[in-house]
Amino acid sequence: MTHILKARPRLLATAVLAALTLPGVAFAQTAKERELEARVAQLEQMVQQLVAQQQQTETVVTEVRTAQAAQPAPAPVVAGTGAAAPIQTTTITPGANPGTKFTVGGMVRVDGLVTKTTDGDIAKGTAGRDFYVPGAIPVGGDGPDTYSDAHVKFSRLWFDASTVLDSGDKLGARIELDFFGGSLGNTAATNTYGATLRHAYLTYNNWLVGQTWSNFMDTNALLDSVDFVGPTDGVVFVRQPQVRYTSGGWAVSVESPETTVQPFGGGARVIAGDNSAIPDVIARYTHKGDWGHVSFAGMARQLKYEPVVGAESTATGFGAQVSGLVKLGDSTDIRYQLSGGDGIGRYIGLATIQQDAMVDSAGDIDALGGWAGYVGLRQVFSPKVRGNLFYARSQWDNEAAWTGMGVTRKVQSMHANMIWSPVPKLDFGVEAIWGERTLESGADGELIRLHTMARYSF
Repeated sequence: MTHILKARPRLLATAVLAALTLPGVAFAQTAKERELEARVAQLEQMVQQLVAQQQQTETVVTEVRTAQAAQPAPAPVVAGTGAAAPIQTTTITPGANPGTKFTVGGMVRVDGLVTKTTDGDIAKGTAGRDFYVPGAIPVGGDGPDTYSDAHVKFSRLWFDASTVLDSGDKLGARIELDFFGGSLGNTAATNTYGATLRHAYLTYNNWLVGQTWSNFMDTNALLDSVDFVGPTDGVVFVRQPQVRYTSGGWAVSVESPETTVQPFGGGARVIAGDNSAIPDVIARYTHKGDWGHVSFAGMARQLKYEPVVGAESTATGFGAQVSGLVKLGDSTDIRYQLSGGDGIGRYIGLATIQQDAMVDSAGDIDALGGWAGYVGLRQVFSPKVRGNLFYARSQWDNEAAWTGMGVTRKVQSMHANMIWSPVPKLDFGVEAIWGERTLESGADGELIRLHTMARYSF
């Protein structure tokens, strides 16, 4: 390399000399020859300077490359740094265990209803105006009435935290709210409502402690309804504090005791002010397969009523249930639930249909017997359209001499709906509802309703 660089100036000088001297061969011995030789010498000096500069530059480049090769590789760019850095670089749960996963979700839901009742109207501001409540169907009122309602009370927000410790133990917690609380405004202006606690519980491995759905309720068999509940006449629907242990298909719980009572001679229900000292005990077994699932549950409870101090009366309540989901194909399934027993009234239909116990003429209570159930067909017509058809009913064994003739003997309803989901998590639904409530006297009242819903879940 060095030899080639040294030869370059002499070759270049020779070429330049040849170019300059060829035209003046005929004048070789003229006075201009000495001037040309001087110019050639000057050009040769300039070329040597250029070669020296080139060598110096190559030396510097080599040194830089050597230094770069000796340096450690640069650290990889971390996602979320620089221009894309998060607004908050620390955890939003600083008091939680390391590695805790915190999530938030919910839904915005808008309900619109048009209702016709045959025997008077359902009182404004009550639950029966917001969704189907069979116990609220008027009977013996002053003729038919038609009215409409709209609200966003069933919009929901939940927070969840879960952790897997180094020991392998699993911890979790959940708080969920909706806005079905008492009115804080009025429908003429603000339509504001208080936030309502739905769920608040913690989990530790197989244990659950806190408020959530009762173990006597099979949530996996619930129907796909536009109405907030759907088959309210026959469904078990209770949220309450409890301690539950789950292992495989088994779940056993002890849950908050509460007794609802039908006073002697009729009248509004009474919620016992002095709870039983014994919690409700519930056991459930669920078997699952590719075809769906079937679940069996049993409950034992003590009913307690003390209308005046020292006049305590107790009774034993029990219940049994079978429920499940059967797949008839990739797009069709049947869902069902059948419950029966004595003293299960509080667990059926949001405790709005019947009571746990009746009071006799001596002031003692006796568990009220009855049964409740529903069956429904769900059909998915396309990835964006599905429909449901279902029937629900409950019937009760009132002792008319104690309860009077104005208590509910049975309720039943039919529902048909269509739900359209143009994009994931967005649902628009419409449901036609027919409901009937029959009293012990034989008098009845009917409800006809068109319920619409728009819901975005996130």
